[in-house]
Amino acid sequence: MGVKVQKGLPAITALEGEGVATGIVHGDSKPLRIAVLNLMPIKITTETDLIRLLSSSTLSVEITLFEPASHTSKTTPAEHLKRFYRKFEQFGENTFDGMIITGAPLERVDFEDVDYWEELKCIMDCARKHVRSTLYICWAAFAGLYYRYGITKQLYDSKISGVFAHRLDNTESKIVNGFDDEFYVPHSRFIGFDRKEIEDNVNLEIISSSDEAGVYIIGERNGNDFYITGHSEYAPLTLDSEYKRDIGKGMNPQIPKNYYPEDNSELSPKVKWRAHSRLLFNNWLNYYVADKAVCGIEPVN
Repeated sequence: MGVKVQKGLPAITALEGEGVATGIVHGDSKPLRIAVLNLMPIKITTETDLIRLLSSSTLSVEITLFEPASHTSKTTPAEHLKRFYRKFEQFGENTFDGMIITGAPLERVDFEDVDYWEELKCIMDCARKHVRSTLYICWAAFAGLYYRYGITKQLYDSKISGVFAHRLDNTESKIVNGFDDEFYVPHSRFIGFDRKEIEDNVNLEIISSSDEAGVYIIGERNGNDFYITGHSEYAPLTLDSEYKRDIGKGMNPQIPKNYYPEDNSELSPKVKWRAHSRLLFNNWLNYYVADKAVCGIEPVN
């Protein structure tokens, strides 16, 4: 149907260059209003990745971008933030149906030492009250489960990087409706979970996991929130950019697994995750967000 965003957002131009039809919202139906709390340093890339997926839905979607008020981004132009982003400083009549909270490169930092941790806790509390369903992606998934359920993160010596085969641990969850028995997901992180700690929590269920990458999708048994450790939203060359960036920093990273043909970084990677990424986000919108808004959040301009 179309995605509605603020006029002039660079993501739209980038996606049109890819041949992605974002379009505009048509018809008389009210679009689903999605709040995106973007914690990633290169925000324009993340905006583009998320809008690419949300635009694949048959539902109309309106996206509002947010950033923490207690943190100043050093890697996204201030003018871009001023023009396109709002801050969670006031709540009121402005209604959202769903929320996405992105990852952040803070894996080696204790949650309590993150400069916007207290604000993030308030935002997560607000989402619980006022938003029908929230997707927590990568670092946000670890932060959300730590805050809500005391699930601790495990720091790895080497990075989990690559595209990994996954299975369904719960085929009944609508978030994975239509998924194949085996499907692929990109991962890029230094942290993971103790699977047993999640299995022992009566409030949580593991919906999908990987032998190599570990737990992937965690759902709440009596709620609509989902915690996703992978990066289904990644564009084809995102892992490539991260790998070559780390090489440029002298970090000697391992080559992303199952990504480049013949593990040759000079060859273009083969995309194995596009269809299931779209299905994941479409299922989320269709089954967990597509309902009348129950309350609201009012951003401050």
